Amino acid sequence: MKKILITGACGQLGSELTAGLRDIFGTENVIASDISPKNPQLGSGPFERLDVMDREGMEALVDKYEIDTICHLAALLSANAEKNIELAWKLNMDGLLNVLNIAKEKKLDRVFWPSSIAVFGPDARKAKTPQASATNPSTVYGITKVAGEQWCAYYHRKFSVDVRSLRYPGLIGYKTLPGGGTTDYAVDIYHKALAGEPFSCFLEEDSALPMMYMSDAVKATIDLIQASEEHVKVRTSYNVAAISFTPAEIAESIRKQIPGFEITYEPDYRQEIASSWPDSIDDSAARSDWNWSPEYDLDRMTTDILENLPELLKTSE
Repeated sequence: MKKILITGACGQLGSELTAGLRDIFGTENVIASDISPKNPQLGSGPFERLDVMDREGMEALVDKYEIDTICHLAALLSANAEKNIELAWKLNMDGLLNVLNIAKEKKLDRVFWPSSIAVFGPDARKAKTPQASATNPSTVYGITKVAGEQWCAYYHRKFSVDVRSLRYPGLIGYKTLPGGGTTDYAVDIYHKALAGEPFSCFLEEDSALPMMYMSDAVKATIDLIQASEEHVKVRTSYNVAAISFTPAEIAESIRKQIPGFEITYEPDYRQEIASSWPDSIDDSAARSDWNWSPEYDLDRMTTDILENLPELLKTSE
């Protein structure tokens, strides 16, 4: 890899993945792009405004920077996708197909595209959901991810595009605001705790979901991108796991450091989405194929966020 283009770079994952890749490959060799204005978290490296549904615009950037790798993160996430199903399908599918076709025609080295545990539906095993589980999602976001996984596998099989993917669990970070996902409560809850405010959770207190701290998500992504091709054996998308917890458990983790923290529960339409997803994920394929292993448990994640978020909030005021 010499030059990397990241789409959706202003999002939660995009901001931190951009920084992680720049640390490895150099600031000028990682080009951040987004339809939104540049996020301050992206720093001083190259940035381009890009609508991923504009194939000609994307091709122009690939040519301009001599891109050989695309990390395609731009998407409409689960909760927001339910509010605009036609946009979700168009953005999530057309953007991916633009990337895959450009990779095929320009013979790019590789493509990374994120899938999600949203591919699993109510018929999947809830505990330690296996890699090869049925994928019958109940949300439009999940439908786009299942379709995307099949497109990725097809382009690899038919056109030898080296496309790689992870089925992310809920991602928890503190450096950017939530982006409209069902697991976003686990980001907002830390902001409320530090502000000394009670938190109203839109999920039930015992609603367990697979989660991952953003540092581990970036690590998993970079590990997979850098893995030797012969070690990448799953061409739909790899299960990856780190921690699973309920809203009550994350609240208790916070109380270990902020004893007076209060939480209430007012489940809304997002509870139905969460109930259709697994409680935990079996990621043994990722662990055996390219040695995936997370570094953060719930309490270590809580400590890291509560130590670092105040300074970030102070600098953004």
